[in-house]
Amino acid sequence: MTHVSTETHHTILSADDGPAAEVINPNGTAPICLVCEHASAFIPTSLAHLGVAPEHRLSHAAWDIGGRDLAIALSKSLDAPLVTSRVSRLVYDCNRPPSAPGAIPTKSEVVDVPGNLDLSDQARQARVSEVYDPFRTLLVETLDRFDTPPALVTIHSFTPTWFGQPRDLELGLLHDNDAALARAMLVTAPDSLKVQLNAPYSVTDGVTHTLREHAIPRGLQNVMIEVRNDLVSAPAGVTRFATILEDMLTKALTPQVAK
Repeated sequence: MTHVSTETHHTILSADDGPAAEVINPNGTAPICLVCEHASAFIPTSLAHLGVAPEHRLSHAAWDIGGRDLAIALSKSLDAPLVTSRVSRLVYDCNRPPSAPGAIPTKSEVVDVPGNLDLSDQARQARVSEVYDPFRTLLVETLDRFDTPPALVTIHSFTPTWFGQPRDLELGLLHDNDAALARAMLVTAPDSLKVQLNAPYSVTDGVTHTLREHAIPRGLQNVMIEVRNDLVSAPAGVTRFATILEDMLTKALTPQVAK
């Protein structure tokens, strides 16, 4: 069963586009809330691909490759609700507040986004109202439905090469000012895996918005997970990392939260 957000008076998303966000496995019983802010590469027809070149529309610039599949696999194995965006982060990055310049990027690494240049205040607000606000509301509603405070776990992937520089890292465990769950997971990671805290990004890159907005004020255990996308771009890799992460999470969470 999937629960979807509802919004009216849209100027970007049409009825055929569907909702901006959805909850997969809303009745999951585990006290864990999974989130995938960059689950989709979808750009509404009304935005004419944002002027992005065809070869970049399914690249890491548009979404987290493998992120949705990995999040869904974890949702199934943990029996946990999963909140996902259904719109590309090039339209609006749901892991950024409206005040952040990168919320509506004009460039992502080497990918230009002409359709985001020189937006009017009204156009920017439409992105917030139709993409970010429904996602945020759905996440708040999902968290509110838990009987006991859940752990908040966000699922992301990162590109193996960034501005021409290769990345050997395989798994990143990111945190804001609460490092407890990230550090506990680090201890449980397989020795064969290249894992680091706050890599390939950190709080200084502004990537912990969801944790800061939704987990820390509620006092929830939380972590942002980053997997190198070439390792989860095929079903076998998704299955492998879902198994690894399920084990790490189950061992790292406190007895009150662990499945």
